[in-house]
Amino acid sequence: MVEISDDDFERMVAEELDALPDDMIRGIENVAIVVENQPLAQRPRLFGQYRGHPLTTRGVYGFGELPDRITLYKNNLQAHSADLDALRARVHITLVHEIGHYFGLDDARLHELGWA
Repeated sequence: MVEISDDDFERMVAEELDALPDDMIRGIENVAIVVENQPLAQRPRLFGQYRGHPLTTRGVYGFGELPDRITLYKNNLQAHSADLDALRARVHITLVHEIGHYFGLDDARLHELGWA
């Protein structure tokens, strides 16, 4: 397990998001990316979660809509990472996975692509 400060973790998330290819993040609109700790009693344990309406099922997206949300669970990501490099890799793949859900990819397809 590796532990870093909240500020360092948020900086890592921002760096990994900035490093994603333009064609992967092009078209993302009205999505908040947040960092939280998943409550210990909550199951299943997740690295991240997408909440919203994927583009493939979205109808009219109008004024006043709350943003979709990608949550990265810092405590779970840290608990399954042996060092900073492993944590960075896990953050990267989790971002890609959750962005994939935004674009309408299901877990089976994400697994095929190596993003699960």
